[in-house]
Amino acid sequence: MSYSGEFKVFEDIIQEMSVVYQHDKRIWMIGFSGGKDSTLLCCLVMEMLKRLPPEKRNKAVHIVSSDTLVENPIVRDYMHKMSDMINKVGHELNIKADIIYPKIEDTFWSKVIGLGYPTPEAPGFRWCTERLKIHPMNTYTLDTIKNNGEVVLLLGVRKAESLYRANNIRSREIEGKILVPHSDIENAYVYNPLTEIPNEDVWKFLLKDDGISPWGSDNKYLFSLYQGNNLGEEQSVIGEIDKEKLPVTGNSRFGCWICTMVKEDKSLQTFIDRGEKWLIPLSNFRNWLLEMRTTPGAREYKRRNGAMYRKSDGNLGEGPFTLITRQKMLRKLLQLENDTGLSLLTIEELRCIDKLWDKEGDLTRRKLVDIYFEVKGKRLPWDQYKVPVFENDVIEEIKKLCIENGVEFELVSKLIIEIEANKNYTKSSMITKAFDRILNQGWLHFDSIEKGLNSEN
Repeated sequence: MSYSGEFKVFEDIIQEMSVVYQHDKRIWMIGFSGGKDSTLLCCLVMEMLKRLPPEKRNKAVHIVSSDTLVENPIVRDYMHKMSDMINKVGHELNIKADIIYPKIEDTFWSKVIGLGYPTPEAPGFRWCTERLKIHPMNTYTLDTIKNNGEVVLLLGVRKAESLYRANNIRSREIEGKILVPHSDIENAYVYNPLTEIPNEDVWKFLLKDDGISPWGSDNKYLFSLYQGNNLGEEQSVIGEIDKEKLPVTGNSRFGCWICTMVKEDKSLQTFIDRGEKWLIPLSNFRNWLLEMRTTPGAREYKRRNGAMYRKSDGNLGEGPFTLITRQKMLRKLLQLENDTGLSLLTIEELRCIDKLWDKEGDLTRRKLVDIYFEVKGKRLPWDQYKVPVFENDVIEEIKKLCIENGVEFELVSKLIIEIEANKNYTKSSMITKAFDRILNQGWLHFDSIEKGLNSEN
């Protein structure tokens, strides 16, 4: 069936999609977040494919969802459920849904707890998006291009979402061309079929036919996820559709439950206000983690490369979280899992963090596995293989000697770790280079350099 009247604009999009799809053999890829815009895009694509005879569905459509491993649990479960439902009906339409994840060494907890990365902070310190979302999607796209040649990336962006998005879309438009070459990925083209659709029309289409999507999900549930006084930037004109008489909101977005880019996570709080009280411990932990960024003593006074600096106010600049702070974070996060019954940290992340801590100065090599046992009451699979570099009494004696001789214990521990890491290599130059790198780090010479500069002035 074709659409007319208020849905005529969607009929035009479906017809255009059909032409673009049949024009060439390029694989289609859709980024599916589970939100209203990507849902609308998938609905239209699936409806277009259903109208085509089977012999013309001659190229694959990949619907790709990105799980950052720190998604809002409600949205994460919904996204995974949608991916499963799409796969159950998608094979007849040459559609395949995939979920991608960041590399283990790039996950939020590997960076924050493993390496001590300060949590993301507005406006400029947003290291998370690139590692958790952009890199995995780019890797998936490049692999698809390698295996299939050129690809077309369908995006559900709309000018009505925000002024920033409107300007960004216009800057990429090429008059008279439907497909635009991707600005960063060779052999990838971008197709934006929804750019002119206003917010209220998105919901009107999604909620028609009792809100049932082509893959059988209930868009009224998706609609309910967007409800709340703090979630929308504008009211639409749909009116009331459910018994609770909740107004439709326009531009809500869901993000990571641990997001520290904002002072208050309105999305998480709105879920709590609507009765999801089991999310309160997550909100409390997120607020605590946000505070740790500015807690005195929680962070090193040097960067990961050993450099130190002074800020414009004369105070020392701060670097990564200390190892002690990270151990506290791990303990509280594992306890949060116990309290909520949620899985918030994967076994692969724990293994990665453990390896990172071994390189960070933990001569016991037991901190992570022991914390895990204390909180969880069970041993990690590799627990029995974690043997200390030295026994505790030897480590305490080393600390004592460092104090007596005015030598930084951190320096000695890092030198010991380098010896252990390189002891099986025959080239002695490897240890020499490692020693030179450690001994030349700025924090060891910062006082002397400042004294020299002050003398010159």
